[in-house]
Amino acid sequence: MSVARDPPLLARDAESLFWMARYMERVENQARLIDVTQTFEAPGRDAESWFALVRINADEAAFAARAAVPSAEAVKRFYLLDAANPTSIPASLEAARTNARTLRPLISTEMWMQVNVFHRDMQAIGPEALHGDRLSRLCRLLKEGVQTHTGITEGTFFRDQGWLFYQLGRLVERADQTTRLLDIRYHLLVPAASEERRVAELTQWGAVLRGAAGYHAFRRVAPPGFTPTDVVAFLLVDTAFPRSVLLCVEQMEWLLGRLRGRYGLRGTMTALERIEELRAGLLGRSVERIIADGLHGFLDAVQRDLTLLAAEIGTAFFRDWRPLAAPADGPPSGQAQTQGATR
Repeated sequence: MSVARDPPLLARDAESLFWMARYMERVENQARLIDVTQTFEAPGRDAESWFALVRINADEAAFAARAAVPSAEAVKRFYLLDAANPTSIPASLEAARTNARTLRPLISTEMWMQVNVFHRDMQAIGPEALHGDRLSRLCRLLKEGVQTHTGITEGTFFRDQGWLFYQLGRLVERADQTTRLLDIRYHLLVPAASEERRVAELTQWGAVLRGAAGYHAFRRVAPPGFTPTDVVAFLLVDTAFPRSVLLCVEQMEWLLGRLRGRYGLRGTMTALERIEELRAGLLGRSVERIIADGLHGFLDAVQRDLTLLAAEIGTAFFRDWRPLAAPADGPPSGQAQTQGATR
């Protein structure tokens, strides 16, 4: 009996795989952002420290509609408990599970069971988990839950078209979230005295590296007495670090090439052109020049390009795609555009 090696993949299944991967990756990265924000929390200025997280996620309007006062407690609840907030961890987990349910004939039993149990366990989170060491433990559990999902997927998911779309979703989200983690640093206020400022900066950049799970990898390759420029370069363009933006972009290029070459999907050219623009933007200037010209503006531009890349993938391959992308001169919408994507 012959076995069909490359069975056709329905557009709705490709879409669900893409978004399941994005939502799961988002859970881990939101946990990383929260963990780093807690590390940067300034005594007496905790509301300002936490509201930086809202700005980085472009959630000001949604947050204002739910919280009268921008307190640290309100921001934590907004991202860790508020299932009505579409960029919260509960909403992302619910969306991932909904997509996984529609994919039961395609994904492994182990993948479905882990997502289901992870979703159930996180529903038990209460307000008592949002403070001090308990919040750090919660962030660790969230990261480990997604890492478990990633490991099970790596070991059990069949390597066909579906796997390629799953990986595309994960990498789009990962690259976007690395820029947001870097952008936390832009919003920080550091002491004015020069030596005190340098010590504070290095401490904060070390926390950013830990937030990206890259501290030990960075110290393997970083020069003695590293500078903030070295950290930015590592997270943006080091092609040996799994969460660097450039590595994610290059891996997405390979995945799209695979869809085109092996499966004959001809709608990849616009997305591949966008990837070329992303690569040119990352490599066209030195990191020193990027920082001098304005890191925050550069990261905004990368986030917009990633939003457009996701939209181009969706337009080419998914059902009735209607991305909520921002205009070219507006704020990045990599978070908000996912609303309505789960069907």
